[in-house]
Amino acid sequence: MGYIRAASSLAVSILLLVALGIVWFTDLVRAAAPIDPAIAKRFEYLSTNGNSNCSREFLESIPKMATMTRIRGSCCSPMDLDRYAKQTEGMKKYRDVAAIPADPYDIEAGLAQQALPYYDIALSPAEQKAYDYAMAHSDEHGPCCCRCWRWRVYGGLAKYLIHQRGFTGPQVAEVWNLSDGCGGA
Repeated sequence: MGYIRAASSLAVSILLLVALGIVWFTDLVRAAAPIDPAIAKRFEYLSTNGNSNCSREFLESIPKMATMTRIRGSCCSPMDLDRYAKQTEGMKKYRDVAAIPADPYDIEAGLAQQALPYYDIALSPAEQKAYDYAMAHSDEHGPCCCRCWRWRVYGGLAKYLIHQRGFTGPQVAEVWNLSDGCGGA
C-alpha cells in the first residue's frame, strides 16, 4: 500500500513538472517572438508624440476637439513596446465593435466624445453588477490608473458596452485591460 502511494505521488509530481515545463516553454517562445516592425514603428511615433495628459483641462477639451483629432500617447508612465504589441494584438478581438478604439494610445476624439456622455448614465441593477465586476477585476481596478480623461472615456465606453451591447463584467474588464493607456509594462 505504501509503495502504491509513493508511486502515485511520484507520478503526480512528474506530471506537474511536465505541465510547468510546458507553460514555461510556451511563455519563453511567446516572449521571444519578434515584434512586427510596423508595430515597433507605430510605437516609436506614439511614444514620442503624445498629446494627452491627466489634467481636468484636457478632459474638458475633448468635447471641443475636431472629431478626427487624434488623442495620442500614454497619460501616466512611458509606453512599453512589449505591452503595446500585446495590447494591439489583443484588441483585434474587438475590431468589429466600432465604439472600441483599436489602439489605446491613438484614439479618435470623436470616439472619446461619443463615450463621455455614457459615463453619467444610470445602469440597471444587473448592468451595474457587470460594471462593478469589471471594476473589481480589471488590472487597474477601473478603466485607468487615475481619474483622468481615460477614466471617464473608458468608463463611459464600458457603460455603453454593457447597456447597448450586452457586454458582461469579464468582457469589460478584458477591454479595459487591453485598452490600458497609462503606459508601463
